Amino acid sequence: MTGSNQFSNTFSLTDEIADIIRDRILKGEYKIGEKIKENQIATELRVSRTPIREAFKQLENEGLIDYIPNRGCFAKGFTKQDIEDIYAVRKALEVLSVEWAVNRITPEEISNLQDQSDLMEFYTTRKDGRKVLEINTDFHDIIYNATGSRFMAQVLRSYKEYIEQTRKVLFYESEYLEEIFAEHKAILDSIKERDVVKAKEAMARHLDGSKRRAQVVYKIKD
Repeated sequence: MTGSNQFSNTFSLTDEIADIIRDRILKGEYKIGEKIKENQIATELRVSRTPIREAFKQLENEGLIDYIPNRGCFAKGFTKQDIEDIYAVRKALEVLSVEWAVNRITPEEISNLQDQSDLMEFYTTRKDGRKVLEINTDFHDIIYNATGSRFMAQVLRSYKEYIEQTRKVLFYESEYLEEIFAEHKAILDSIKERDVVKAKEAMARHLDGSKRRAQVVYKIKD
């Protein structure tokens, strides 16, 4: 994402600015601990400081920046350990979720998953990462809901923001879209077959793939 001042009407100015800063943090353009200068961003994007400050608050809530009084805002990003931890938790919980979902999912929910898969394929062919990201989130939410577990839903919600941050930067990389779609189709096919073993294996492969892609995008080495 560039420093263009051509903002779309789809998102508020604050959200657009937050997207730009978030993208730079997650791609390592702002190093961990680097100060993010409000006046520099205001000059570059040709905007006032008010929406920048609101964007900083949003990113602070997401855990991507630190605000230190009288000093300013500093990039946090994700460390290698953060990525390891996020994907370890995701894999454990989402493999369990799909196991429960296979046994509890309704025909209507399977139909909804199929609809999301079809949409994902459509936007994958058009290299529209933003739309694929939205559909991906809906796809996983259907599986979470299909577990029928309020406790699982609560646990997943508690770390969903971290999942979304890792997803956002990956789905902007169009080279991964076909791979991501194939992984979701494998999950769907195994759920439709109500094959617990295959579903768990497909979800595990997807999470392993997501972790590998995250390590590449974040320039993290084993």
